[in-house]
Amino acid sequence: MSELILVEREGDIATVILNRPQKLNAMTREMWQTLGTTVGTLSADDTLRCIILRGAGEKSFSPGNDIAEFETDRSNKRQAIEYGRIMHATAEALTQCRHPLVAQIHGICVGGGLEIASLCDIRICGVSSRFGAPIKNLGLVMAYQEMAPLVRLAGPDVALEILLEGRIFDAAEAKEKRLVTRVVADDQVEAEARAAARRIADGAPLVARWHKKFARRLADPRPLSEAEYDECFDCFDTQDFREGYAAFLAKRKPGFTGR
Repeated sequence: MSELILVEREGDIATVILNRPQKLNAMTREMWQTLGTTVGTLSADDTLRCIILRGAGEKSFSPGNDIAEFETDRSNKRQAIEYGRIMHATAEALTQCRHPLVAQIHGICVGGGLEIASLCDIRICGVSSRFGAPIKNLGLVMAYQEMAPLVRLAGPDVALEILLEGRIFDAAEAKEKRLVTRVVADDQVEAEARAAARRIADGAPLVARWHKKFARRLADPRPLSEAEYDECFDCFDTQDFREGYAAFLAKRKPGFTGR
């Protein structure tokens, strides 16, 4: 595992850390590639129930791509296409991750950092966090795959406002724009992210995966097939349903096994 992307495991919860604090966790080509590979590996792990994604330290989630790499890795269209394929493969890995993703956002969450956070299911930040996508100042556009999560969360008009103005805005505005789901005191971000992950992990893992799948599918305008409708009721044949039902009647905490 690259030291630039760290994984800490605590039982059924994994924490993935963008680990470049000396550069405020600015993303490099290696970090994008390793992040995608890491999330893909964790997604396939049935012993996991939730993943927290954060930047190292408490100054920054990530300010986006390291501009210093542009001279060597993104100086022309050909290089940019190759770099983009890596970024977009990682975005796809985050999108398709079976386990719920909780973004733990400290400080700066800008550009590519905002793109990564937008691909998480729950996004928790501190009151002093800052957001934006000022890539117009670099003469760059946000590609379709990168813009899609912003449009999905904020809507096309607000996504355009963010990109056309290039402003950096505060946590309250980010919440208003639906870019974050929860704003807490700065010193409570980690505790709240962990509490959210614990609540998720205590639930039935198969149900969490189905809910993620269904939410993605509902974004597709095609009519649901009969097989897809039928899948909504597969949960009734699981051991977890029987356990949850019995625990409810017995007034005890359920012990879900993911079967």
